[in-house]
Amino acid sequence: MNRTEPTPAQVAALLQRAQAIAQQALDAGHHPFGALLAAPDHETVLMEQGNVDGVNHAEAVLAREAAARYTPEQLWGCTLVTTVEPCAMCAGTQYWAHIGRVVYGLEERALLAITGNHAENPTLDLPCREIFARGQKDVRVIGPVPELAETIAALHRRFWSAR
Repeated sequence: MNRTEPTPAQVAALLQRAQAIAQQALDAGHHPFGALLAAPDHETVLMEQGNVDGVNHAEAVLAREAAARYTPEQLWGCTLVTTVEPCAMCAGTQYWAHIGRVVYGLEERALLAITGNHAENPTLDLPCREIFARGQKDVRVIGPVPELAETIAALHRRFWSAR
């Protein structure tokens, strides 16, 4: 399958939508992480998912559900868009679900600087690019996106400072 790359405007629009999902997760009493699955046209949103809990991260839940709904061939052209860089668990789940690209706004390392040694977010300092590089698939990574990183970080600073 020939995969096209999203434009910067498409990346920004998708990340803004993921940020709205993160806000909805926060409003529902969950950690403020949001993810969505974008179709190969980089505009159609196929699925949305907010964070559930410390084990059911937005990205992993979305990837598992996507794998149940779509074929690997369909998912390879799709993009998982998430507010914060996928952790090792989420990147691994995306890899096994056969989703061919990830877009994220804020680096996991930047989240660690916000949360510190918080028991609810024991961040692994392991970039998703390193995880994907160990695999046999060309999972493409776009991120961090500096234009939206501060907006995403601000939501997390408010949330984690109140914990």
